Amino acid sequence: MAYDLCVVGAGPVGGALACRLAVAGFRVAVVDRAPLSPMEHPDFDGRCYAIAAGSRPLLEAAGLWDALPLPPGAIEHIRVSDGDVGGRASPLFLHFDAGAAVEGGAMGWMVEARSLRVALNDRLHAAPGIDIFAPAEASVTRNPDGATIRLSTGQSFTVPLVVAAEGRDSPLRRAAGLVATRWSYPQSGIVAAIAHEKPHGRVALEHFLPAGPFAQLPMAPSEAGENLSAIVWTERSREAPRYMALNDEDFGAEIARRLGPHLGRVRPVGRRWIYPLSAMYVHRITAERLAVIGDAAHGIHPIAGQGLNLGLRDAIALANLLIGARETGVDLGAPALLARYERSRRPDTVSMLLATDALDRLFSTANPLLRTARRLGIAAVHRMPALKTRFMAQAMGL
Repeated sequence: MAYDLCVVGAGPVGGALACRLAVAGFRVAVVDRAPLSPMEHPDFDGRCYAIAAGSRPLLEAAGLWDALPLPPGAIEHIRVSDGDVGGRASPLFLHFDAGAAVEGGAMGWMVEARSLRVALNDRLHAAPGIDIFAPAEASVTRNPDGATIRLSTGQSFTVPLVVAAEGRDSPLRRAAGLVATRWSYPQSGIVAAIAHEKPHGRVALEHFLPAGPFAQLPMAPSEAGENLSAIVWTERSREAPRYMALNDEDFGAEIARRLGPHLGRVRPVGRRWIYPLSAMYVHRITAERLAVIGDAAHGIHPIAGQGLNLGLRDAIALANLLIGARETGVDLGAPALLARYERSRRPDTVSMLLATDALDRLFSTANPLLRTARRLGIAAVHRMPALKTRFMAQAMGL
């Protein structure tokens, strides 16, 4: 079988790229270490993705948005506040309203991780033009004429372009000699979900505390409850395991203390997850016959919820270039085309990496002078509609 390209890694970014290109008429080989069997509505596990407004068109064009088996939860407002060691919020706040940036729309949507995985697996199997090789390991040999893929299953084929989408520890990126600079934060991310007494009104909360940001993100109803929200809680790494070990009642009380009373009584639902937080800058995201996307291409602090969206913007940029190249008969792995991809993604990646790092350093501190300054800054921005709209457009990927 002759393929236009091979995508190694069938996660949300690699899978979305493969589906988008298949819709455009490409023949795509998808390789993944894990089996990609069709999934029948797995149990709720508390994990969600924040999909920005600028990322949704990719999922729509890939046939994934309409294939989601569970409805996404819209984010129409975001309230930003600063807090102290006790979790108490400052009376000064910053409120973002989607109506000021997108007429009749939302800034983003919360999509359950299981829902996107079901849609991805369904589309990857059903889309004409995609062949799945999973579970399989890929050995790649690249040269000026193409890339040869040899699979652990014994199959092999040659393609003009390989796309590395295997995550932060990408073997393809390392094998290509693409250098990554990493640094760790003294923080861990606790991810969970809560059911709450009062409706969230499609309002998200970003509450900055000395240990790190605490976010409540509105979800759509499901079998886990009528009023649901995702929680992304950044905590000092030395303290996070203690909170993870609490029983549900005490864990819920800690969430409620940071959340405040506006949602009424809360209770944890689903599983809890914990992740060490770090950042990664990849100095080059292309090599001969190779493009790197998603978490293989960058890693940022989750303070703004932009990690997945940054990867989806990689996929949008690469898909647009490849579709244009195919229409004009250009080699899909040509050095000039890969250089255009590199140039197109560098400003967005660097600015988001620097912004999230700076925000964490500014807000994750109990320094009273910095706390006063950032509270006044939050209140000042709240009174500047043009600046608020610009911030919203950036967060939405527009």
